[in-house]
This record gives sequence, C-alpha cells and structure tokens, in this order.
Amino acid sequence: MSKGKFKTGKWKYGSISALMLAMVLLALIALNAGVYALEKNKGWRIDLSFNGILSQSAETKEVIESLDKPVEIYALFRKSAERDWLELQELLNKYAASSDKITWKQVDPAVNPELLNRFSTDNLVPGESNFIVWCEQTNRFRILGGEDFMGLGYNPETGTMEYDSLTFEGAITGAIAYVVKDRVPKAVILQGHDEYELQYLTDFQNLLEANQYEVEYQTLRDDEYSPDPEDLLIFFNPWKDLTDTEMTKLTEFAAKGGSFLFACDYKVPMANMPNYMTLLRSYGFEPLDGLVSADPLEKNSYYESKYFLLPVMCSTDITMDLVGLGRDYLIIPKTRAFAEPEEGDRNLDVSVVLRSAETAIREIDSTSFEPSVTDGYPLALEARRVTKEGYVSRAFIIGCGDLLIDRSLYSVTHSQELTVNVMEFLLQNDGTSLNITPKDAARPGLKTESLSLGSILLIALPLSVLFAALLVLGPRKNR
Repeated sequence: MSKGKFKTGKWKYGSISALMLAMVLLALIALNAGVYALEKNKGWRIDLSFNGILSQSAETKEVIESLDKPVEIYALFRKSAERDWLELQELLNKYAASSDKITWKQVDPAVNPELLNRFSTDNLVPGESNFIVWCEQTNRFRILGGEDFMGLGYNPETGTMEYDSLTFEGAITGAIAYVVKDRVPKAVILQGHDEYELQYLTDFQNLLEANQYEVEYQTLRDDEYSPDPEDLLIFFNPWKDLTDTEMTKLTEFAAKGGSFLFACDYKVPMANMPNYMTLLRSYGFEPLDGLVSADPLEKNSYYESKYFLLPVMCSTDITMDLVGLGRDYLIIPKTRAFAEPEEGDRNLDVSVVLRSAETAIREIDSTSFEPSVTDGYPLALEARRVTKEGYVSRAFIIGCGDLLIDRSLYSVTHSQELTVNVMEFLLQNDGTSLNITPKDAARPGLKTESLSLGSILLIALPLSVLFAALLVLGPRKNR
C-alpha cells in the first residue's frame, strides 16, 4: 500500500477518529482516577444509600472539627474478606477525609498478633472484624465490634428484643471523642458496709471497662483514701450505716463537685441508717418502704410477674436520647419506690428518670398496701446540686440495682444503654456516647406513598425516551 493512500479521505479521517477516541478514553480514565482520589481523600461522594450510612451527623462533624490530637483506626479484616466490608471502608475514608488528624489502615489479625497483644485487656482481646481506635498522645484506645455496631429494638409483635439498626457512626465518633480526652473517668465502688459481693458486679465492671472507664474498689474507712471529686462514688446497697468520719469525707467530696450513684433495693433497712439517709436526702432522694407491684390486669405494665415492672422512661438529661430513639424498653425486677420530688431550694434540681404505671401499688407488708397518688411511683431519680463553692454535684438513685448490673437484662432490654448514659451524666463525660441517630439495618418495603423523586425519575426517564422516539419515528412512518 502506497503512502498516498494514507492521505486519502477515508484513511485520513479514520486516523483522526481513532486518535480522538483514544484521547477521549484517556480523558475518561484520568477523570475516573481523579474522581476516585477526590472520593477517597476529600470525601466528595454523594450518599445515595437508603439509610444514609455514609452521611455524617452534626455531632460527628463537631467532634471532628474539635480534634486537637491525632487518632489512628485499625480495621481488623483479612485481605480475603475485603469485599464483605466495602461499605465500612468507604465510611472510614469519609472520616479520614474529614480531618488530617484521623488516619486508618487495614490490618490482617491473623498475621499481626503483636498488634492484638498490644491492645488487649484483661476483659477484652481484639480479633477479626474489630476496630481499634487509638490516640498515641493519651495512650488511650477503644475496641469496637459486634454489639457496638448493632442497635437493639423492641418488637411489640414478638415481644422480644431484635437487632434493627446500624450504629457504626455513633460507635466510631464516640470512640474518637473518648480517646482524645486528657483524663480517664474513674468509677469507685465503695466497700465496707455489707454492699453487693464482688462476684455480682463482674458484668457491671466489664461493661464499664469495655467503655474504657477505670473501675476501682475502695473502703472509706481506710485513712489513706480520700475520694477525688473528679471520680464517681458508687454505693451498691449498703446495709450498714456510714460513720461520722466517713460522712465528713463524703461531705467534702460532694462540696467540691463529686458525684454519686446509689442502688437502693427494697430489702435494705433504711430506717437503721440515719447518716446514709442524710446523704440521700441532701439530693432530694426519699426511699419508701415496701415492694412495688403492678396491677395484674394491666398487662402492659409488667413482664410475666407483677413484680417485674415495665417502667415508663421519662425524658431527662440521662434519657433524652434514649427516649428520642425509642430505646426505652426496661424490666425492673422487685424494686422499691421513692417519694415524689419536692420543690427544693434553688440550688437543687431533682427529676424522675423511671416511673411505674399509674395503677402500681406499694406492698409495705403482707397486710399493708399503698396505691400511687400521682402518675405512678418514681423508681429512679437524678439530681443536680450547686454547692456553696460553686461546683455542680450530681447523683442518681435506683430502687433495683439488678437493672444496672445484670447481664441477662443487658441482652434483652435497653438497660445497658441506660447504664452507660447514667455514667456519662454523673461523670460529665459527654464524649463516650453521642446523640447520633442509628441507621436502619433493613431496607423498608416499597410502598406507593413512599415514592421518592429518584423512584419517579427511574420510571419517568425511560417513558420520556420512548415518547421522544415515537415523536421522531411517527412522521417517518407516514412518509
């Protein structure tokens, strides 16, 4: 073939077309690479998922913008399982793109035992499908996985708790906010007054340590121990009264803003402990004698037994997010009640956290019964007192300690979430769990009334193309 043939129109324009096609392909490849880089590094991606799993809430953006320390996230997944967690990779890319303080990388747990040992605790060893959120400057970390990423909801049709939502954002953001804190919150469980034996507190301690609280056991009678006002003091059903010396320690602790958690079961003889009662009354708490029972005819007010109450969760500082998210299903087995909070002085604010049904009664003994005269008996209370020194001292009391410490209740009710919220309220530790709405775990069924703009366009676009084709082909057919 002679050179002149390449200069003919067919070959000349064919070469130009091929060149243009190659240039278009190269441009598309470059555009695709650029868009991918922007998606990964700048978070430039529109979240079109049905549950908005990649979208960041205002709370997450606030936490990220306030970061002043670097945070590293290790995603413990095998290379062979990458396709199973693509959505989580995109979520972590979104966090890393939002701040230069956040970095993450995938780690195969099978080939990195040193990393697992480094972040292991006595109660928790990280493994496959876990996330490790770590801040080197504070040397604090949190291990996430399993129940941290799934939310329980009560199904009224089956009468059981079921996993119904995804809580990835809440868990990761809460962990980031926690690990950058300068001080570890500490819960001190007091001993020496015939309180709960340590064997009954194992699940409670594990829950607190899983949320990276430090747990310590102390005796007030120890002359060397003086409670730190930044810690939380916990009384789990003391049967012996406080001494005057112990009361002095506690008074000084409260005056400097120290906070208390009280569990006060119905069997505890409160009349025999005047000093302890003085401490409770200083926060507006007045325990009532007897056992609260439900009206057997009110099936929605108890679970199986009239002594296993289904309380009403009131909206307070502790419970506001739980009520808003519908995570208010609790069972309180065999509980005492408290007197309705009275109008206190201007420095004391007391609120009812949990309340029985209106028809509940208080069984004082086998022959004496007392019906509720209000909207139901208070079963748990929170209080906030401003001290003379200008500090804020907080307190929480509940008439059944089992709700806070029983693992079986953790798994079938929202008592675990309530317990964590109580800790945050008392320790003013707002970064552990944030008010971030969980994402729906299951795609809702398509209904006529739920058609969105995207659904309408999905139907309208093919129809418009068909209509345009008819407009063009119709006149031709008639020629």
